[in-house]
Amino acid sequence: MGGSGALRHPEDAPAEPRLYSIGDLAAETGVTHRALRLYEDQGLLAPQRIGNQRIYSHRDRARLILVLRGKRLGFSLADIGEMLELYDVDPDHLEQLRVTLKKTEARIAELEHRQQAIAQTLDELRDGARAVRDLIRQKETGTSRKRSKS
Repeated sequence: MGGSGALRHPEDAPAEPRLYSIGDLAAETGVTHRALRLYEDQGLLAPQRIGNQRIYSHRDRARLILVLRGKRLGFSLADIGEMLELYDVDPDHLEQLRVTLKKTEARIAELEHRQQAIAQTLDELRDGARAVRDLIRQKETGTSRKRSKS
């Protein structure tokens, strides 16, 4: 789920002391409070709590960015969670890279299959539209001939 070249986890960035309230993080990332709570319920985010208030760290923000990128690419929350959890397992991140590659290749294959199906559907629709256009022309030409004969 990396951006440019190698898989680079936003958590590798220098730690920022900034903390975020749910409102701050929602506003900054364009997600709803409800979505943030869902990601927390799914184990994708782990904010600290001060009383009833959720406090998100730089790590939570980085993980949220990866969650949103994964969703945009069509990965399920379960897949995203699996890839995120592997980050902490191996310091070299080799297993995370392997799993990410496998899931990415599967997603590519799925999208290519859909692309072929869409191309086939478009061809069929274009053929159908041509046939309907031809029928309309035939009927209009036949109707105008009938009118001119009367």
